[in-house]
Amino acid sequence: MKGEASAIAGPVRLGELARRLALDLRGDPDIEVKSAATLASARPGQISFMANPAYRDQLLATRASAVIVPAKTAGLAPCAALIAEDAYAAWARLLGLFHPVPAACPGVDDSACIDADAVIDPGAEIGPLSRVGAGARIGAGVVVGPGCVIGPDARIGSDARLAGQVFVGAGCCLGERVVVHPGAVIGADGFGLAMHEGHWIKVPQIGVVRIGDDCEIGANTTIDRGAIEDTVLGRDVRLDNQVQIAHNVTIGDHTALAGCVGVAGSTRIGRYCMIAGASGVGGHLEICDHVVITAMSTVLNSISEPGQYGSGIPARPLRAWQKILVRLGQLDRLFRSGR
Repeated sequence: MKGEASAIAGPVRLGELARRLALDLRGDPDIEVKSAATLASARPGQISFMANPAYRDQLLATRASAVIVPAKTAGLAPCAALIAEDAYAAWARLLGLFHPVPAACPGVDDSACIDADAVIDPGAEIGPLSRVGAGARIGAGVVVGPGCVIGPDARIGSDARLAGQVFVGAGCCLGERVVVHPGAVIGADGFGLAMHEGHWIKVPQIGVVRIGDDCEIGANTTIDRGAIEDTVLGRDVRLDNQVQIAHNVTIGDHTALAGCVGVAGSTRIGRYCMIAGASGVGGHLEICDHVVITAMSTVLNSISEPGQYGSGIPARPLRAWQKILVRLGQLDRLFRSGR
């Protein structure tokens, strides 16, 4: 967080941690901690957390010097406690202090290929074997890792980080502080085809991808460029690994998609939505704000009311599943017989 500035380089007193994280402290403010660990593995000199009541027994037995916990759980802690309304979020901020993201090392590697018409801020870092096309603009503090390709006229906002082997297609725009993990492809052609006289004709994809500030794109995720208009991700959108976003999809601010989710073309997903792993969302649909879709669900109709939706069938013992399949096969006969 912006107010937490400098990282922790060595042992830190709990009083200082409480101040930096704006948390109440129950215990000795002079106790020092030097690293973070799980409740089960923590030792003296380490700090841990508990956000899930399922770990109550581990909290009772922990050897940590301090824990981050909600107020209602603080009385169970056998050590000092930092009190947080949202213990998991506070833990994330704490880890950011102990393990900050390295700053950019300004400069362009000798093996990088930079077009003469590209504009690269002096504070950016361009890694080995990367390529930056004509008219591309790369902002201050950007890290372009090894083997990345930045297409012509692409825009990379300040403090964005492209881990390595990332492709950003021509004209695509990434906002500030965007994080892109290895192998991601932003701005591949959308799947546009027209059948004509027995064979496919490729429909040129002339839109781009626009990604808002503070987004994160997982490893080997693909976001296709728009067919005519653009594919758009709002602010603070989080895509896990191996997610497929088709052409002309729009995703609202603060929405998160877990691994292997696929979204078909021209669908609009609202703000503060969560779509769990391996779910599929059909094309040309509208999903309103504040929708949660559970794992392995198939969404084929628009959703206009906030809430939780799901269609995945949980695994069960094989014999039980085989019996269910047999009974499913009998449903039509039973229905027709009126039994």
